[in-house]
Amino acid sequence: MKIGTCVSLNTMEGIEERLAALRKNNFDTCQLLTFSPSVWTAENADILKVLLQKYGITVSAFWCGWAGPQVWDFYEGPITLGLVPPDYRQMRIRNLCDGADFALRLGITDVVTHMGFIPENPNDPNFNTFCVAVREVARHLKNNGQYLLFESGQETPVTMLRCFEKVGMDNLGVNLDTANLILYGKGNPVDALDVLGKYVRNLHAKDGCFPTNGHALGEEKPIGEGRADFKTLFRKLHGLGYDSHVTIERELEEGSTRQVQDILAAREYLQKIIDEIYF
Repeated sequence: MKIGTCVSLNTMEGIEERLAALRKNNFDTCQLLTFSPSVWTAENADILKVLLQKYGITVSAFWCGWAGPQVWDFYEGPITLGLVPPDYRQMRIRNLCDGADFALRLGITDVVTHMGFIPENPNDPNFNTFCVAVREVARHLKNNGQYLLFESGQETPVTMLRCFEKVGMDNLGVNLDTANLILYGKGNPVDALDVLGKYVRNLHAKDGCFPTNGHALGEEKPIGEGRADFKTLFRKLHGLGYDSHVTIERELEEGSTRQVQDILAAREYLQKIIDEIYF
């Protein structure tokens, strides 16, 4: 099992320095996170391939964002995030397909995104049209030999499962974020594995607390200081046969002293648990 972290790709400026810092901290795997379609060019893919080989880094997944407004709360989030809002859907279908094509140039098979606040009511007309949009993206990725991974958190696990069933494609998977289900008040990652375990292909190792009001997400915390139960989680993952990537995510200023310290402490914390359970 490989422990990595996240590297932003919203601009090519400074990307070599970010990859060099990753390697300096003895990481050799990462997810690339990006919300900038203008960066996804063939020329930039060629540059990245050279840099990834130079620093000996494997990209476990391409986290593909999209254009348009983004408000990460409970009021404006449902009308701005992912493929759920009809006003932005066609543009974002194109974004996800373009991002997948860019990832393919890098040899990356797993493409991750937040789909938005998927309606929990299967009779909501927006649920059906949303699933049609997901199917369009999934078919494009299927032709590329890629998987489309939903990052967990903005929907209950059973809502995500219902979407998978409705879409009916065999290249759908989950990027299980161990904090998001808590931060969004949708459940917890351990119990989510009862519903979605067989679909998990990557993992965001993150921690946090449940919301304390009806408007804002809960507070992210350093790993080990929130409500995520990593020991039980990894025992359950082991029982499911999961032995893939663990990607530490700490949503602070990238490269800041605090972020780096928290990531390195998280790696030590997680490695002890993994060693105890897997070896």
